[in-house]
Amino acid sequence: MQETSQKNRTIMSVIAIVIGLIMAYVIPFLVQTSLERVLTHLMAHIEAGHPTFTSGLKLFDFFYPVWRAVIFVAGAALIIISQEIRKGKEWTYPLAVTLFALPSIGGMFMFLPYVSFVPGFPLPMTISFVGLAGYWSFIFLRHADKAVKWARFGALTFIGMLSTHAFTIGVGAQRTMATRPGYPLYQDFTWWLFNWVGEVNWVAVILLFMSIPLLAVGKRKGWWMAVIPSITILMINIPTQFFRTKTMDYLYGAILAVGVLIFTMVPYFKKHLIRD
Repeated sequence: MQETSQKNRTIMSVIAIVIGLIMAYVIPFLVQTSLERVLTHLMAHIEAGHPTFTSGLKLFDFFYPVWRAVIFVAGAALIIISQEIRKGKEWTYPLAVTLFALPSIGGMFMFLPYVSFVPGFPLPMTISFVGLAGYWSFIFLRHADKAVKWARFGALTFIGMLSTHAFTIGVGAQRTMATRPGYPLYQDFTWWLFNWVGEVNWVAVILLFMSIPLLAVGKRKGWWMAVIPSITILMINIPTQFFRTKTMDYLYGAILAVGVLIFTMVPYFKKHLIRD
């Protein structure tokens, strides 16, 4: 960070304060409004003849407030470390990028119900773009070669997208498992496979998120933490897609995993990502 100009460090500090305030005092209201819309339309969807979605009421009512709390704390942290960012303390860069990733990932997760059954403008997309504004601006404002910046932009963006998708796959699996036929037993392989793929994706999210602060500063272990869960998701999502053909969600996850692997394993990108 000391190599980054004082002007850019000051801009980064201001961005951290502004976005931190939005995360702490604006996004919580956007989350609540989004949650109420989701619950209202989900109840209508259930009454319209889709009783298997009943479990979604409890899951959304749990995860939306959790993301709200996480984003609030991340916003407070950005405000608290803003002056250390201005001073050029090296540890602030990976931490700030990680904090910006939280509304980006959480907002995209909260947006997905709008695709299925919630009409109108998707407020959670605003949450996601707030986080991305900080995420991307810090990547490009920090001093580095252009090739390094673009390699980080591609890799870290796909890691965030894959994290969101994998987290959502896990939530979807829990929703379906709670209302499966013959609960608590499993009728056949395809049902416990659904549970298996969901929890594997959740484990992958942990490694993917841990890779963000490390890969943001070119650490080799961050590279491994991105590559391992991406390949793992491919190993479970591709066969699952053949058994669970009613949805293309597993294929989409595999495509995102390939995106991460392109920006991490193609030699041109790899040599610009890893600095140690």
